[in-house]
Amino acid sequence: MNSRRLTRASADIGGTFTDIVIEIDGIRASTKVLTTHQAPERAVIDGVLGLLLKQGLDFDDLDIFLHGTTLATNAIIERRGAKTSLITTHGFRDTIEIGSESRHDQYDIFIKKAQPLVGRGLRFTLVERVAADGSLLLALDESEVEALADELKAAGVESIAVSLIHAYANPFHELRVREILSARLPGVYFSLSCETCPEVREYERTSTTVANAYIRPIMASYLGRLKAELADKGMTAPILLMTSGGGLTTVEQAADYPIRLVESGPAGGAILAAKIARECALDEIVSFDMGGTTAKICLIDHGQPLKSRSFEVDRSERFLKGSGLPVRIPVIEMVEIGAGGGSIAQVDAMGRLTVGPESASSDPGPACYGIGGSRPTVTDGDFVLGRIDTRKFADGRMKLRRDLAERALSDHVGEKLSLGPVQAAAAVTAIVEENMSNASRVHAAEHGKDLRRRAMIAFGGAAPMHAAQLASKLSLSNVIVPKGAGVGSAIGFLEAPMAYEVVRSRHSRLEGVNEPAIRDLIATMQREAKAVVSPAAGVEPVTARVSAFLRYVGQGHELEVDLPMTLDGGIDPAGLKDAFSRRYADVFGRFLPNHEIEVLTWAVTASAAQPTLAADADPVVTGNRIEPSGTTSFTDSDGNTTDAPVYERTELAPGIVLSGPLVVTERETNTAVPRGFTVECNAFGHLVLTNLAVRSAFSA
Repeated sequence: MNSRRLTRASADIGGTFTDIVIEIDGIRASTKVLTTHQAPERAVIDGVLGLLLKQGLDFDDLDIFLHGTTLATNAIIERRGAKTSLITTHGFRDTIEIGSESRHDQYDIFIKKAQPLVGRGLRFTLVERVAADGSLLLALDESEVEALADELKAAGVESIAVSLIHAYANPFHELRVREILSARLPGVYFSLSCETCPEVREYERTSTTVANAYIRPIMASYLGRLKAELADKGMTAPILLMTSGGGLTTVEQAADYPIRLVESGPAGGAILAAKIARECALDEIVSFDMGGTTAKICLIDHGQPLKSRSFEVDRSERFLKGSGLPVRIPVIEMVEIGAGGGSIAQVDAMGRLTVGPESASSDPGPACYGIGGSRPTVTDGDFVLGRIDTRKFADGRMKLRRDLAERALSDHVGEKLSLGPVQAAAAVTAIVEENMSNASRVHAAEHGKDLRRRAMIAFGGAAPMHAAQLASKLSLSNVIVPKGAGVGSAIGFLEAPMAYEVVRSRHSRLEGVNEPAIRDLIATMQREAKAVVSPAAGVEPVTARVSAFLRYVGQGHELEVDLPMTLDGGIDPAGLKDAFSRRYADVFGRFLPNHEIEVLTWAVTASAAQPTLAADADPVVTGNRIEPSGTTSFTDSDGNTTDAPVYERTELAPGIVLSGPLVVTERETNTAVPRGFTVECNAFGHLVLTNLAVRSAFSA
């Protein structure tokens, strides 16, 4: 038995539900509550408190509080951010509007580009200039900055982004602008590119800084309220926020750089899927996370999710790459589409059935919730098709109404397409599953990956209801639905390390690297990264990974390579060249032995594992019989309806194999097992669905 008690809580705010998990010495309890959009902290606090009270605990018993949220992303998409201004170098006023001059659709004469977060009237320029090597070309006119303060005050600006040319190489002018303006504009937030995104590429650096400034007042206010209310309730535990890159950071860093939170919830899900892949010895998987508002697809190889240094928010064309606002942050690579349980189905002017990206969210919610929603959603379709056990929905606190779901489907889909409510429901789910399969294929193709021999790990409140159908479309033989799948992202937070990345762009040819200067730079970056992680890590050891981003001279994009160091802590250029050559060959199949190499950026990631206590292992109980707890009128993809058994997940022990159609129900989700699939529980307690047709084809 464990000699001490460790209690952790995690909360993931989604568009429809807020997922809560409490872990006490490795034993977990969970719940889902409707998201309270006007005051998101209410759902978090009420949900956590409800679970704690069931365990006879209170907030002062918590050791760690982990949190992820979609608030930052939603504020950008819905344009609910602060009134923001951009200050940049003279001549660069329209950088965020010109962009990279690329077109995400070459042949669309009516192409729509993502609109910048700051209009031209609030973009100001200063006469100053710093060279790419950091040398001063034109000094800052401080009187011009002081005069600008009056214009900003008159405009009622709440947040200011400062992105001066080449500030990544020399931040002095940006720091001075903040110093002068902050004295004249108390209460205004500042985001500097030299702190938010100190990297090359002017458009991406400025876009990231503007986005951070746009959401910073909202996120700082929310996190401040959450921290204060938790403190008022007696909680003294540290609050850690999930970042888009798959690590945890402090609430103070999250408030200063909320742009790093844009994909925090989905990142938690990818962390969970990677852990399960390692646990089940699966080398290549695709994770499928479907909640109330969106679905996320992520490729995971060798137990690690694919990662990137760039991301797009608010795409003007439905999830088309290149049509959004670029954000340069560490992020787990995934594709996100507007296909969640709350996604609204409608028939457009051309008579086509479409689903999403508009969502009913938690207010007014799907029609079957009976809380005001009248338009049909994917959840309404799942309910009518018999994929949901109403006794367990939302932990049994919400009673679903079939009459309202059928009425919404008939009024908005059935009557326009001459379909009955069940056929309309089948059409809605077929459309959303086809959308997800198409997105999965495109995402895999963009990364040169083959999906067909991968297993799928499905989690989120809606994913287990669609995973088998999606697997059939993608020719996948196995689907794994993990324990606690309905709150998968919140569980992923419990598995994530505390981590923080610091990057600095210093461009030079590899053979001309100034080793003493770079050694000093890396040492400074290590101190900065560890300063963020160490206070939260406590007694856990903090490690630092050092890497460099290199490319052949003349190329436009880089590859990240771990930095080989000499015994005395110096840089090994020859070792770095060899490492880059190997990495380049791994990605592209060959390398160029006689071509010059250049370094653009250096990076340091400090990390520490969360303090955890492993749960005492439960004995593996096997069996060969199980009785259903009820039946459901289950309609499959071919339109065949049958009375299918409903089984309690807690009763499904290893050794029992069941054949579909059937539904496995639990507190936060339901797993639909259609005809042609079997389901069994493995030794880790995860459900394994097997596609018999695909397995037979692979065996042959």
